[in-house]
Amino acid sequence: GRTLRYPGAFVQASDSPLKHLGPSPTVGQHTAQVLAEARESTSAKPTPRPASTEPVAPLAGLKVVDLTWYMAGPSTTRMLADWGATVVRVESVARPDGGRGSGPALNGRHGPDSGGYSLTHNSGKLGLAVNLTRPESRAVLEDLVRWADVAVVGYSPRAARNLRLDYGSLSAVNPQLIMLSTCLMGQTGPLAEFAGFGNLSAAIAGFYEIGGWADRPPIGPYLAYTDVVAPRFSFCSVLAALEHRERTGRGQLLDLSQAESTAHLLSPAVLDVQVNGRVAGRHGNDDDHAAPHGVYPANGEDRWVAIACPDDRSWQALAGAMGRADLAGDPALATLAGRIEQRRELDEAVAAWTSSLTAAEVQDCLQALGVPAHELLDSAGCWADPQLQHRGHFQELSHPLHGTVRVQGPRLHFSRTATSVHRAAPPLGEDTFEVLHDLLGYDDDRIAELAAAEVLE
Repeated sequence: GRTLRYPGAFVQASDSPLKHLGPSPTVGQHTAQVLAEARESTSAKPTPRPASTEPVAPLAGLKVVDLTWYMAGPSTTRMLADWGATVVRVESVARPDGGRGSGPALNGRHGPDSGGYSLTHNSGKLGLAVNLTRPESRAVLEDLVRWADVAVVGYSPRAARNLRLDYGSLSAVNPQLIMLSTCLMGQTGPLAEFAGFGNLSAAIAGFYEIGGWADRPPIGPYLAYTDVVAPRFSFCSVLAALEHRERTGRGQLLDLSQAESTAHLLSPAVLDVQVNGRVAGRHGNDDDHAAPHGVYPANGEDRWVAIACPDDRSWQALAGAMGRADLAGDPALATLAGRIEQRRELDEAVAAWTSSLTAAEVQDCLQALGVPAHELLDSAGCWADPQLQHRGHFQELSHPLHGTVRVQGPRLHFSRTATSVHRAAPPLGEDTFEVLHDLLGYDDDRIAELAAAEVLE
């Protein structure tokens, strides 16, 4: 009978708002209701696509305008490109993507086309140089919006309004447009104008207070955390909006707040404080459901191995591998609760064992026994990892300035459709002529006039 608060809609959708969800159901609570609704369902079905003997990308034919920068927006549009969408990335010398020059830099040399984030997140896209601050650029942008199915905008609400990249302006040009706005705090509310990077929204959402060690200042999760998590919500939101448009013919605005969507990952902590009065805090690598659980030193300089014992069986296997029959037979350690109570002593015992072996030796030994364990990999280790190699996680692409670059491949593989990253991230404006001429139908004279007006820079 209690009322609890928990994260709600992860995106504000103007034409198909997410439903308000009820409490978690008991087992089988809605079986009769679901079966009845399935029998009575008369909802329209999407028009089936003709069968093809050749693998076709899931989003082949989808047209996307990318007006984003750094990580959250480019990561979203990169996934669309991997699935077959034609993505046109709009930048200019006056307003380049800051991610182009941010580290890690290719071969350690910083430059406008050497930023590691940009090279991987913008692979598979076309590069169009248009200076949106020039009055003559508006016609180009509107033609691009008419061409597009989806526009992804990463500007703050104020910047979007100033450049007339708000939904009202763009939907007036293309009423069927699906526009995704992805910024820190969303388009409305008292913090809507708060601009910045994902480390700020992660701090506001509550992640930094619980990240780190109890006796040290908070450190939070690595990097601009919401920039990594929010694109997963953004991507699914665009797919849902496309399905909605296929059924209804209507476009819409998807207003996604990075902080709001990522806060869903804190749902257990939000409920725990309300139900049990427990406020989440910093506890390093400790886990409430596993012990031993941590990252332990291995033989060699700065080499480490992660180990987790989530149950009694894995604990017995670890103790046996360590040659510690005394620990395996200790009744005080026979249960998870007992091991958690003595976790510091266990951490010391595990570290004494792992430090005498290489990380790979510990990993192979424990994995063979069914104990979750893996050596910590640096970049070179990830590249050489046999599982990632088998999955094609890293791919080599030909880049016009750098020769060969290595980037992450598509995140998902499908059994009947193709996903791929087919080209390297474009240097600024690399495909300007092709986009204007081939996609928008501009003739050479029109393109020359735009160049003379300093629009294409």
